[in-house]
Amino acid sequence: MLERNGHPTFSDAEFARRLAAVRAKMDERALALLLLYGARHTAEIAYLSNWPGTREAFLVVPREADLTLLVQLYNHVPNARRVAITGDVRWAGARSIDAVMTAIAERSLPDGRAVGLVGAWRWHDVDSLRERFPRLRFVEAGDIVRDLRAIKSAEELAFLRTAARFTDLAMRALEREVRPGMREHELATIVESSYGREGGTHGIHFMATTPMRDPQIGVPSQLQSSRVIARGDVLITEISAEHWGYTGQIHRAYAVGEAPTQAYRALHDVAVEAYERIRDVLRDGATVGDVLDAAEAVHERGYTIYDDLLHGASQLPPIIQTRRTKRGGWREDFVFREDMVVVVQPNVVKDDERMGLQVGETLRVTKAGVERLHDYPMEFIVTGG
Repeated sequence: MLERNGHPTFSDAEFARRLAAVRAKMDERALALLLLYGARHTAEIAYLSNWPGTREAFLVVPREADLTLLVQLYNHVPNARRVAITGDVRWAGARSIDAVMTAIAERSLPDGRAVGLVGAWRWHDVDSLRERFPRLRFVEAGDIVRDLRAIKSAEELAFLRTAARFTDLAMRALEREVRPGMREHELATIVESSYGREGGTHGIHFMATTPMRDPQIGVPSQLQSSRVIARGDVLITEISAEHWGYTGQIHRAYAVGEAPTQAYRALHDVAVEAYERIRDVLRDGATVGDVLDAAEAVHERGYTIYDDLLHGASQLPPIIQTRRTKRGGWREDFVFREDMVVVVQPNVVKDDERMGLQVGETLRVTKAGVERLHDYPMEFIVTGG
């Protein structure tokens, strides 16, 4: 892996490729400038600047000339200058939008030109931009970077494989260390410490425990409780470790202290069947409709799902459920392409939602099928014996 002042980075050629692709999209839409905004985790800004974000950040991308990175807070600027590839890194000032407007004014854009906005901009900041530059047009352009990020380069895939390896470390640590008598919130320390020593950072650790013979929870919890884990519990998980903005994601179930009950084993078998059916239809040219056809097995077996069935890595599109549980506005004719990376994650539950588990992991779409990015076994693990 390449480094810049001790931090991960991509090659100059990779960043040049990304910027050229973004500027080609800007040309297609006649955008004179692209303004990117992010807070804390700034995936779109990192894509072009290598700055992963700590607090607010803005990236000014002209059709020509250098990029400008504006960073909050003041004491974060020195770190950003060591990490970012952009030559122009500034403090965003006491009022960030004023610094953005200064950077726009420096470009002397002709009247009537369009400026594309990327990210979750605050409405009052956009109002300030329109008031300050009444002769410019500010338009939504978030799909430009999002669509380019959907297809991973060879260098990005290397980062994703590292993130998947870190995620597998977390699963092995849970298998090794979970014991009856622990409190549920102790699980977070097990997960985070497993990859922290190797440079991995925290993505998510959604986890919940409940008695297998009297289940009360069917979906991994975003916040772990103080509940004491007991023999005969099930631990259901959704874990992501991160490598410089790229995450692996994996879902497994653990039986604590004894073998899974027959009811949980049946649930797990359906989840694995659904995962494998979806895995087997994914390839370059497959559609969301193909995935939904494969996922019908869950309902045919008498169960349903609660969480999303499949989503792109880092929550990129498509984000889908089954046809019978549809919540979003996705299209069945969405086409998967080579080097897209997706998470297949059937969260199979009973209709009362008190009993459920989740099985799945991160896959790269190839011409002929998929590549597993993880090597942790697809099993119902027994731990804490």
